[in-house]
Amino acid sequence: MTTLAALLTQRIRATGPLTLAEFMAEALGHPQHGYYTKLRQQGDPFGIAGDFITSPEISQVFGELLGLWAIDLWQRLESPGPIQLVELGPGRGSLMQDMLRVIARQPKMSEGLSVHLVETSPTLRARQKDLLQKSDVPISWHNHLNDLPVKPFILIANEFFDALPVRQFQRQDDGWHEVMVGINNEGNLTLGMAPNSITPPNLPSLSEGDVMEWCPAAGSIVSEIARRLHQVPGAALMIDYGYSAPSGLPTLQAVQNHRPVDLLTEPGAVDISAHVDFSALAAQGKSKGLAVHGPVDQGIFLRRLGAEIRCKQLEMAAPDKAEIIRKGVARLIEPEQMGALFKVIAFTQAQTSLSSGFAD
Repeated sequence: MTTLAALLTQRIRATGPLTLAEFMAEALGHPQHGYYTKLRQQGDPFGIAGDFITSPEISQVFGELLGLWAIDLWQRLESPGPIQLVELGPGRGSLMQDMLRVIARQPKMSEGLSVHLVETSPTLRARQKDLLQKSDVPISWHNHLNDLPVKPFILIANEFFDALPVRQFQRQDDGWHEVMVGINNEGNLTLGMAPNSITPPNLPSLSEGDVMEWCPAAGSIVSEIARRLHQVPGAALMIDYGYSAPSGLPTLQAVQNHRPVDLLTEPGAVDISAHVDFSALAAQGKSKGLAVHGPVDQGIFLRRLGAEIRCKQLEMAAPDKAEIIRKGVARLIEPEQMGALFKVIAFTQAQTSLSSGFAD
């Protein structure tokens, strides 16, 4: 039993079962024992030697294309002078490094550019600083999006929403019952159902046995993005694995060393995530008066931005690494790999023209 599991067991004995959102928030963000806030014994959670690998770690093409997307968006906004480049959950900083390398080729945009990284993990902040310390662009770190100045911005969130805590509900004959974390007879953490049925927001009446997941934090972030877009020019681009419509199946999962593990066994020592409901994100954006672009499959989006062209350029520049380059890009764009599972959505002001990547 991990230290955090012991603490959560004590808490449940004292105050009763936890929602999965409460459990997930502690498992990932506990000030001392959370997955993202402590130094893991096995080191960096990213990459082959860690628990998972993200798109920027697979191929530099990913970040370079998002850099081009940001330049195009800046031009569509009619070059609004100084602009903030914001990233939610920047990981190691690889995505931002690749984006800045491309944006540097647009001097007018670079002149007034400032980078703002929203990161709560001291460990990951240190890695980001090490990687980005040579950048000529001023970089600031923030704990929350609402800490940033309200100025024109381009926001990127790659594999960020999947780590936000979700509540989970199962449809039974008398309505929806919330899935809770309690304690079994052996004193271990276990899953069970709240006895009373409830009517959670935005959950349809599906078949008995179906499971739905709801992410309250996602709605709060969309509201904050909308608040800013109603005051200043900008855009928010979100990329994650997820679905365009709920299937009635649970998606919450725990991963360690690239393999699925039990959700409850080692809280604080494993990554926990849930697939993102892009239909809910789109509905939230529209309800706030934003223009919603997508969602589209990541493979389609990256192809439209020129992924295959950039792949060939890199192959020609480094023939000895051509196979690695080709496999990396294929992993990002092919439907049977990440191309269809990962989806892309963007929010802009209503009057902003359709952003590149969302139409041929």
